[in-house]
Amino acid sequence: MDVTTRVAGTHKVPDRVGERCQKKFQDFLEQFIDTNGEKIYLEEAKQLYNPERNTLFVDFQHLLAFDDELCKVVQEDYYRVLPYLHFAVRNFVTDNVKDVSDKKEFYAAFSNVPSKLRVRELNSAKIGSLLCISGQVIRTHPVHPELVSGIFNCVDCNSIISNVEQQFKYTQPTICTNPLCQNRGRFLLDIDKSKFVDFQKVRIQETQAEIPRGSIPRSVEVVLRGEIVESVQPGDKCDFTGTLIVVPDVSQISSVGQPANSQGDTRRGTEGYETEGVRGLKSLGVRDLTYRLAFLACNVTSSNQFFGGRDVRGEELTAEKIRDNMTEEEWQKIYEMSQDRNLYTNLITSIFPTIHGNEEVKRGVLLMLLGGVGKTTSEGTKLRGDINVCIVGDPSTAKSQVLKRVEEITPRSVYTSGKASSAAGLTAAVVKDEESFEFVIEAGALMLADNGVCCIDEFDKMDYRDQVAIHEAMEQQTISITKAGVKATLNARASILAAANPIGGRYDKKRTLKQNINLTAPIMSRFDLFFVLVDECRETIDYAIARKIVNLHCGIEEAADSPYTVEEVQRYIMFARQFKPKISVESQEFMVSEYRRLRQRDCVSGTKSSFRITVRQLESMVRLSEAMARMHIMDEVQPRHVKEAFRLLSKSIIRVEQGDVDLEDAHQTAPEPVAPEGQNGMVTAEAKQQSVKIKFEEYKRIMGILMHRLHQLEEEAELTSAQSRPTDSESTDADAETMETEDSADPTEIGGSKKSELVEWYLNQISDDIESMDELADWKLKVEKIISRLVDHEHALIAIDQGSTADDPYLVVHPNYNFEE
Repeated sequence: MDVTTRVAGTHKVPDRVGERCQKKFQDFLEQFIDTNGEKIYLEEAKQLYNPERNTLFVDFQHLLAFDDELCKVVQEDYYRVLPYLHFAVRNFVTDNVKDVSDKKEFYAAFSNVPSKLRVRELNSAKIGSLLCISGQVIRTHPVHPELVSGIFNCVDCNSIISNVEQQFKYTQPTICTNPLCQNRGRFLLDIDKSKFVDFQKVRIQETQAEIPRGSIPRSVEVVLRGEIVESVQPGDKCDFTGTLIVVPDVSQISSVGQPANSQGDTRRGTEGYETEGVRGLKSLGVRDLTYRLAFLACNVTSSNQFFGGRDVRGEELTAEKIRDNMTEEEWQKIYEMSQDRNLYTNLITSIFPTIHGNEEVKRGVLLMLLGGVGKTTSEGTKLRGDINVCIVGDPSTAKSQVLKRVEEITPRSVYTSGKASSAAGLTAAVVKDEESFEFVIEAGALMLADNGVCCIDEFDKMDYRDQVAIHEAMEQQTISITKAGVKATLNARASILAAANPIGGRYDKKRTLKQNINLTAPIMSRFDLFFVLVDECRETIDYAIARKIVNLHCGIEEAADSPYTVEEVQRYIMFARQFKPKISVESQEFMVSEYRRLRQRDCVSGTKSSFRITVRQLESMVRLSEAMARMHIMDEVQPRHVKEAFRLLSKSIIRVEQGDVDLEDAHQTAPEPVAPEGQNGMVTAEAKQQSVKIKFEEYKRIMGILMHRLHQLEEEAELTSAQSRPTDSESTDADAETMETEDSADPTEIGGSKKSELVEWYLNQISDDIESMDELADWKLKVEKIISRLVDHEHALIAIDQGSTADDPYLVVHPNYNFEE
């Protein structure tokens, strides 16, 4: 026998338990039959012929039903029998699949493992056993080749040492197998004959719901091999099936500095204490503890609560896949919800059952959860479909409760505070790996919330430089990083739900929205919807809110009653998000006209908009309309969807931002009308010395009554003119006469009314509420000044002055005035 093949006095002890487990597991793969009478793993084995496949996924419940004893051994001694399970899979594939390469390695992976633990529950007692842990991925490393079985050549005698198992670090043979060679450290790795496998390291962390009170989140590194590499991204909440292992702590072994002195203290003056040893952790240090826990995963599944965890990746979802993963009862419930006539109201009631009022905010948040349709133009430009919402309001108006509720019901969401967040924490950070010392990207809040919602509280407390960092993420939905030699563009396709407090703590209705919050114009323009919540004293609303809160504290179930459960709402929203509605021609025309109205209203000097209307508001209208169509499970955007989107957008643009209207300022800038001679002339002259103010709501009410009165008179005049119009035979002569007398036309023929007649008409309408002559004079003065403001500032009326009517002009409605506002 050749001396190079002899083993230096060692014999391999066979593992009887592992060999018996290998035989039983192979029998299970060959004999197991499902409820349909098919050998499902035989079909799975045929798929392993593909070059990109090398893992056979086994349902642990099938193994439990087939052999209880085998199941117990696999669960308790998983890491011990893992090589034998791989051998069984290889034999099974070789026997049933033709033309399989001899060099290809096959692996076994399990799913539906009953023992599911949290990261905090991992300890040394769980080492080597099969279990499942859940957590959120916060960092991923690049994929590297890992040496799993090395073949070495002895430098001294050229002997070949085969199958040197690598213990998660580069491991050389301890001694040459040639008994005549005493080489213990001079070996060369034969790369061509050694076995490598894809290797990726990810770090997972406890989710916020799992963290105990007063504790910081714990994390653990997970090792992914083979087929499951690149199966998770930062922000994913996943279940990892595998075993807990002990690996060398390379970062501590290779750290700079001298190792701790484990000998006795040899300093002078310590005679008699030489054998005492090390005292205290400071002398010992952590560098002597060169092992740490890690998790070796064999399978990764989504921990999404939808459909019992049978969910696939978000980018791969389709309506058909979701339908296949539903039970018949779940599908029937979605159909019933889609046919609900009060679906809009019932959904917001189910999402926010404990929050009273704020209906417009709830509707906006619901449309944000549904989202619009992302598009890519022919030039490659991407148009975002996610909707950004900002809530501005006084303290105690349930802003943070809305954010917390959205975080709870959204599968992929992150909650953060603006004051405690930095630019790197919101976007992404470049950190150095402890072992390889390479720079890797660690995901921030917006990356973790990719394809989800990022809830940012105290948004106005953010530093200006941190606000600038999310400009790109809010519009282009990407994060660009160029630092430490790393240049990358990362996805941040997240909706942003922000909450901010006004300057000074209270919203001032006399100032515009821009003056009330500490936000820049670029940030404000990137929000699709702005909602303002003002804490006003209203007896009815205060009573309802107080009753709601007291019932909640008393535990009354009716206080939080909702038509649908949270799971049903989540399932419906996920199903609705798979639809991509198209905008019909009629809706397109309606959308353009509504946007033109917004621009015209923004240009009118009498109204103060929260910010200037730009094309971003038009894009917001498109996204909101698509979200409305998604909510009704429709493939086409209809005009009624655009109308609701326009209403919400109008609420967010001019909502609670007008103070009292000062009629005296408007009256002084315009030509002062001369009061009619008589009794009221003296009162009007005295009233000019006073400042006349009126509530904005009352001003809008009176304005609407006057405008509709003039519009009614114009319609009557037009009808009268149409009835007296000449026939076709007389039309030529009539047109000629009309052209000759056009300049001398009577203003009454075009409708409208004199100013004094309009004032007298309004006073007659409210005569029952007037109790004295002084009150009558006050109302007369108010109406006159309101009309002057409508002519000179609002430009809603046109005054036609002709000769004797200069002091009492005819008033007609401006042609561009919109009565629907």
